[in-house]
Amino acid sequence: MLDIWIVLLIVVIILLFTVPVAQQQMVRARRLRTIRDLETERRTRVITLIHRQERIGFLGIPLFRYIDINDSEEVLRAIRLTPPDMPIDLVVHTPGGLILSSEQIAMALRRHRGKVTIFVPHYAMSGGTLLCLAADKVAMDENAVLGPVDPRIGEYPAASILLVPRLKPPEEIEDRTFILVDIAAKAQNQMREFVTVLLRDRMDAERADRLSRLLTQGTWTHDYPITFEEARDLGLPVTPGMPAGVYRLMDLFPQAMPRRPSVAYVPVPYQGEEKKG
Repeated sequence: MLDIWIVLLIVVIILLFTVPVAQQQMVRARRLRTIRDLETERRTRVITLIHRQERIGFLGIPLFRYIDINDSEEVLRAIRLTPPDMPIDLVVHTPGGLILSSEQIAMALRRHRGKVTIFVPHYAMSGGTLLCLAADKVAMDENAVLGPVDPRIGEYPAASILLVPRLKPPEEIEDRTFILVDIAAKAQNQMREFVTVLLRDRMDAERADRLSRLLTQGTWTHDYPITFEEARDLGLPVTPGMPAGVYRLMDLFPQAMPRRPSVAYVPVPYQGEEKKG
């Protein structure tokens, strides 16, 4: 009798580990089919850069995702596998990430001869916005947002660190702060120059320089949402609207389900009521 319970316990443990893996493989297969359908519809190479908060295994450990060096390696590989003249569609949903990785992807997109379109169904902040600056076209959902690309030094914005020498006399500033000020100045200048190079492909030099300063020098807080209307007014190549296939693809990258869902709705489209004459 004891042996039966041991066997059952082993089976349960195996299921706890194998069922989530099997489910992930099924979702991955559906994602690939949806990507292929979108590629066939648009005759492009479709690449996704989608970061969600995920939970690992049955323990539910949260994993926060952002643009890292692994992402840049994979995106660059996808671009290399794409014929030079084939258009690329990049679906971006990210809070941002490493500057190095974001700049590598942006440079690769800029060098690609075919048309590059970035789709932003919800948000492309910080490093995600940097990618948008390298695209020929940015298609945004009407409620989607971009963000500033001002660099951060650790937990602090570079622009805020640069204010310290203006607000305090040198004798009251620690040596470590002087070092941070030096790093912040270099980071800000490097980002401004990089953004200017990207923007000069889309607009005249004077306008590109003015916009790069606006985006990189702490005009807003780092999480400031740049709406579609504001991005258009700034002169970015944004257009409204999103293919239905992009929304279907996003449905296959679900947000990790919390123990107590904060948002609930019936997940089907409703038909609007006809107006009575």
